[in-house]
Amino acid sequence: MLNLYVGRLGDAGAPLHPRIHSELANYLGYLNEALGLTPYLLGDELSGADIQMSFIGEFAKMQGMLQPYPNLAAWVQRCQERPAYRQALEQGGEYSFAK
Repeated sequence: MLNLYVGRLGDAGAPLHPRIHSELANYLGYLNEALGLTPYLLGDELSGADIQMSFIGEFAKMQGMLQPYPNLAAWVQRCQERPAYRQALEQGGEYSFAK
């Protein structure tokens, strides 16, 4: 989200980019490591935590940031392959984070 906000600042936001990228790498790396232990955030089953946090993975995917994080990428794919997720998109339509 910080990338999105700082991007609106144009060149004035440039000094913030190294800090933002460092924080993103730290955060996404933590999620990637956690998802290397179990298929979902709290274990073997989808939980409310996965639903709550899914926008982070989808946003990272939209920004092309998942390549260094294979466990996170696989988790996003697992979430997006669930029948309820597909049904929600059929009923509500695609949204920018899901592309």
